[in-house]
Amino acid sequence: MESKATFHRNSPDRENWTMIKSKHVNSGQAIAHHKPYAGDHWIFWLYPTAGTRIPTLPVIGQVPILDKSYFTTLSQRKLHCLRFMELKHFTLQALLLLEILLLNPTSCFKNCNFPAVFNFGDSNSDTGGLSAAFGQAPPPNGETFFHAPAGRFCDGRLLIDLIAERLGLPHLSAFLDSIGSNFSHGANFATAGSTIRPQNTTISQSGYSPISLDVQHVQYSDFLRRSQIIRKQGSFRNLLPEEGYFSRALYTFDIGQNDLTAGYKLNLSTEQVKAYVPDVLDQFSRVIKLLYTQGGRSFWIHNTGPVGCFPYVMDRFLVTAAQIDKYGCSSPYNDVAQYFNLRLKETVLQLRKQLPLAAITYVDVYSVKYSIISQSKKLGFENPFLVCCGHGGKYNYNRFVKCGSKRVVNGTEIVLAKSCKDPSVRISWDGTHLTEAANRWIFDQIIDGSFSDPPVPLKFACNRMNS
Repeated sequence: MESKATFHRNSPDRENWTMIKSKHVNSGQAIAHHKPYAGDHWIFWLYPTAGTRIPTLPVIGQVPILDKSYFTTLSQRKLHCLRFMELKHFTLQALLLLEILLLNPTSCFKNCNFPAVFNFGDSNSDTGGLSAAFGQAPPPNGETFFHAPAGRFCDGRLLIDLIAERLGLPHLSAFLDSIGSNFSHGANFATAGSTIRPQNTTISQSGYSPISLDVQHVQYSDFLRRSQIIRKQGSFRNLLPEEGYFSRALYTFDIGQNDLTAGYKLNLSTEQVKAYVPDVLDQFSRVIKLLYTQGGRSFWIHNTGPVGCFPYVMDRFLVTAAQIDKYGCSSPYNDVAQYFNLRLKETVLQLRKQLPLAAITYVDVYSVKYSIISQSKKLGFENPFLVCCGHGGKYNYNRFVKCGSKRVVNGTEIVLAKSCKDPSVRISWDGTHLTEAANRWIFDQIIDGSFSDPPVPLKFACNRMNS
């Protein structure tokens, strides 16, 4: 029986993705043919016989040059890896797809065994930085997993928590948190409200953290230097990373979303926000280069999410009915996010050329987050825009009544913004951040490299692959 799979041109909106259905194929006898058709797409036919089951997974990447002879040696793993990785015009997304279909998906990669993670970001990955600096995020934050506030703006775990768990490491302590912290396997420099570019406002004026990415890097540099001095003195050795961990660690980034919304809060147009994106990414690139000079080699970079689908944007920055897409999101703000991601990917490509020893993985969380919105009902979630922990309004969201906010009424303190009955069926936790259930689903999609460039799984993100 013939199984047809379509390889689509990589595009920012990824509207044209398809899926391979489960079939059976013998890895030693599979033969692939190709031909172009309208739109520069390519068709592949696999002629399966009894054998290994093909998993269902997204197909990404275009294949401009192929030679059937390369497919005849798929059972010879080493030759397969060498020949494909040396091809200049063969996209690595397609390479990994064939690797997954016909061989062991990790046969070309070494296991990195990351001993530590150092994270930089905003509230999407803040595990207690802002809470340590400006006061704890109140209950019901943390209720699902930690059963108490844990410095996270979420009912439970964030993507960075799940990343640490998958790598066999403890959850990251916030660098700013001096109580009960353990930095033996990394540190988290992210703080909620952080931007890449410094903001010329206080946190009380704008809600944005003064701890921008450049400040986070200063904190990292101080941590790198002082932690080793203290270890050599014999103090707190069990709470600090070994010197060799810094060069072998995974450096993770989830930041940039607030740089976009900061402009909207200043009443800038979407075009005006787009205009300063190159400067934002120049500053981002500068920090990556500095970390590289300090020994960092493995970088895992999330792009920004579909901000036009977040209740806090949809409630505050209104658009016309014609600007609402078919899933209910604000198209103008998503367009800017996609532009940011396009330029971020270009920045990553330049960094790969400039930093010859770095392995830099670009992770398309935008597509995954948009998918959870567009497929919410199918995935078992309720209204994707209805906030779990909020108060009033169309989305159960009021920017003046934050999750856990209390008021005194007739001498009695009451909680205005309470948690919903079942956070596991909600996507939005507080209008800005996601629930643990949403984070878990997103994590499951990105962990194997299906949404990454190059398409390497998390545990193999130290492997540098030729562009």
